[in-house]
Amino acid sequence: IQEALQFMLNKGQEDGFVVKDVEHLAGHIEMGSGDDILGVLCHVDVVPEGDGWSSDPYGAEIRDGKIFARGVLDDKGPTMAAYYAMKIVKELGLPLSKRVRMILGTDEESEWRCVDTYFKHEEMPTLGFAPDADFPIIYAEKGIWDFYIKQAPNLESGESNIEVIEYAAGRRFNMVPDYAKAILQITGEMKPTQEAFEQFLTSQNVKGTSYVDGNQLILEVEGVSAHGMEPKNGVNAGLQLASFLNHLVLSKHAQEYFAFVAKYLSESRGNAFDIAFNHPEIGDVTLNVGILQYSKQNGGQIGVNLRYPTTYDFDGAKDKLTATLKENHFALITLSHSEPHHVEADSFLVQTLSKVYEGQTGEKAELIAIGGGTYARSLEAGVAFG
Repeated sequence: IQEALQFMLNKGQEDGFVVKDVEHLAGHIEMGSGDDILGVLCHVDVVPEGDGWSSDPYGAEIRDGKIFARGVLDDKGPTMAAYYAMKIVKELGLPLSKRVRMILGTDEESEWRCVDTYFKHEEMPTLGFAPDADFPIIYAEKGIWDFYIKQAPNLESGESNIEVIEYAAGRRFNMVPDYAKAILQITGEMKPTQEAFEQFLTSQNVKGTSYVDGNQLILEVEGVSAHGMEPKNGVNAGLQLASFLNHLVLSKHAQEYFAFVAKYLSESRGNAFDIAFNHPEIGDVTLNVGILQYSKQNGGQIGVNLRYPTTYDFDGAKDKLTATLKENHFALITLSHSEPHHVEADSFLVQTLSKVYEGQTGEKAELIAIGGGTYARSLEAGVAFG
């Protein structure tokens, strides 16, 4: 990521822009003059590459006129498009009434430490956009809450002929897990459990494998990865495997964990917690179960990415969720929370971008609300555009 940031700053300097590195976490490339700044917020980091690539995900392989590489869409391709747009304006010598500043982040896919650090030292743009979503214009983004659901320590688990030694799925809060694995230690015959697993895979139409390693049975499930803003677009391998494990006779502590997952997290709208909500323009509350972990030694935890629209009673939902968790011997630990972002439809920024879009495409610039979170929300007046 550091190499990618430095590449952009070096390129900007070579092409005659004003550049600045801000604590190696962010930077900017600037042209023009004036009191106001138009910000173009881009990022050079990517989410983990995932599995199943037919080419090197970081190799930018060109096939059939298309580039195949992790980051082409999110957000290195749009970053380069915006950079060359700036370069064209600069080389044509077009007059500017504002400074145009491309702000480059390195931590958009995780904790946003880049823009947090950047805006401690640098000016907030008067207005701006992030080329990291869709056209025409995204004027509203859901609130994003990442939290862990932590199981109470294992005090009296009791014994069972099937022990869950380890169970894990997922790497990020904002990704649907595409792989899950469980290691079971079984006293007695393994074949019945293995056969039940094969039947489960067939009945659920999911891919998976099982094999014996010494006195342990290993179970693996393949899902379909998707962005956490809409869990229904993927198949959560962790939830699939948890559903199977919930039907086994396990130790009390493990049984409580998998029963909780099956009861409260098997669907993505929060109905089981009584925290579901729909906004007619912005959409549903969504819960993505991005991380699932259980071990005999450490107990269980679940990483959840909850997204919610404006007008949602966030504090009330948090109270309900906390109460339900307490009843089931779980605790809630907040990792991060970003409130919903919204720019008025009649604002100068939205109206100007609408005019540009309609003039260039001949299409109506319908406004869009999304469940994703872009750098636009780090601006006081920012939208996602393209």
